[in-house]
Amino acid sequence: MSTDESLNRAEELLTRVEAVRAELEQLSAGEGGSPERAIELLGELSELAKAVEEELARAQRAAEEDAQS
Repeated sequence: MSTDESLNRAEELLTRVEAVRAELEQLSAGEGGSPERAIELLGELSELAKAVEEELARAQRAAEEDAQS
């Protein structure tokens, strides 16, 4: 996967992070919010953050490989 592809994927994941964060914020602002849903959203945020980190690491490796060639 190229640097650009990894960076594009990371951007897509960050867009999903923002959507989940907004849902969590909306849930916390409303009365009677579901604690179970909040836990699900926090888990999803954690997984998305890991995926973003992996994509950024891939992009860095690809950039380093390009620089060496």
